[in-house]
Amino acid sequence: MREQMKIGFSTIVRIEQITALGTFAHVAQVIAETGGRIGAVDVYRVGKKTVLRDISIDVQDEDHLAVVVAAIGKIEGVRVVNVSDRTFLAHLGGKIEITPRMPVTNRDILSRVYTPGVARVSLAIAADPSKAYALTIKRNTVAIVTDGTAVLGLGDVGPYAAMPVMEGKAMLFKAFAGVDAFPICLDTKSVDEIVETVVRIAPAFGGVNLEDISSPRCFEIERRLDECLDIPVMHDDQHGTAIVILAALLNALKVVGKKLADTRIVVNGIGAAGGACAKILLSAGAADVIGVDRDGALVRGRSYPENEMWQWLADNGNRERFTGPLSQAMKGADVFIGLSRPNLLTVDDLKSMAKDPIVFAMANPLPEIAPDLAEPYVAVMATGRSDYPNQVNNLLAFPGVFRGALDTRARHINEAMKLAAAHAIAAVIGPDELSAEYIIPSVFDTRVVEAVAKAVSAAAVESGSARRTPAAEDGVPVS
Repeated sequence: MREQMKIGFSTIVRIEQITALGTFAHVAQVIAETGGRIGAVDVYRVGKKTVLRDISIDVQDEDHLAVVVAAIGKIEGVRVVNVSDRTFLAHLGGKIEITPRMPVTNRDILSRVYTPGVARVSLAIAADPSKAYALTIKRNTVAIVTDGTAVLGLGDVGPYAAMPVMEGKAMLFKAFAGVDAFPICLDTKSVDEIVETVVRIAPAFGGVNLEDISSPRCFEIERRLDECLDIPVMHDDQHGTAIVILAALLNALKVVGKKLADTRIVVNGIGAAGGACAKILLSAGAADVIGVDRDGALVRGRSYPENEMWQWLADNGNRERFTGPLSQAMKGADVFIGLSRPNLLTVDDLKSMAKDPIVFAMANPLPEIAPDLAEPYVAVMATGRSDYPNQVNNLLAFPGVFRGALDTRARHINEAMKLAAAHAIAAVIGPDELSAEYIIPSVFDTRVVEAVAKAVSAAAVESGSARRTPAAEDGVPVS
């Protein structure tokens, strides 16, 4: 197993120290001895007898920070003035803002962007609502909607605590695809109220990104919104994950010389992501997908009234009707995809798989099996972590998917568009680059968003979801 310090967060410790020679060297030594890692040192103020320094220190967690700070405070001639968490500092006042696209510096500009000039624009849109795409922010704006019930790995933390995550998502939309996105955190868990609220605010937005809504409620919310609205709706925890997993699998199969149509896949954990993953794999042509959840394999002919996704997968997957726990389903499987919880998979499970097994252990922060433990027994390994090769990350999908959907003014994000996105991500890696440790591009690969957006745009036009082509002039619909 690899040994490394697990950094939890960075902090800034401000100290006041005497100017005696060697004092700061002593401080640095104490920080190292207590397991901290200095990132940067800035002089804040220099006096005749003392100096104030800001020291950026990486620590494991809050308890570790307390140990480091206490040790610094015991040094003669040194006083800890303040301790600031750099992560919290980055969130002060929120992480996004709305800025005007032109300065309002005189009466002439004011009269054009607001009253009285704006009335002409409003009347034009009233006469033809489709002009809202050309004349308002609707053309490039996505609502990031959550109820805070399934945030990251935190669970049900509520709408207020979900805000920092949604703000971060909005930053990623803008930074990677130029999409303006805004957090909409709803103080309700009612499916009816969430659907009604989003329908009411939809006129201002060109798309809806559902985020961190617990399963199985998320399935009904997405389905109903997709039926009610004529703008694209996508639950990223479902489909973003599924798109990137399919992309990674397409390349992994090339590495081992197998075809998707001949591949039996086990998906463990049929929640939001697992269910969507199973669906897209079957849609892409997988030979069979066996869904496994807490009670074992989902089997055809059985009823699962508590979960519509379980029922769908039972009816459409597991064609040979495997029964029993995960270990039974793993026998002879070509691929394992875990979207569940840590340490569920054993070496014996891997040994029971088909030749050259592919394992995607996606549980975070600890995967279903440690990559170092699995490595001798698998041909290709992927996780959701950035400290191992082949990180499967939704960031490869959602910016480009929504960019393509907005560019075509798509009515929906359909299966053809999702499949196109997956194939586009996979195709970014050329044959000369592909290897067992490089089946998926980096999230910072600038080719990804453009490739995905173009593929999604083309699929939207071809499938009939588009109202315009990206090559068309702004404001001119396709149909």
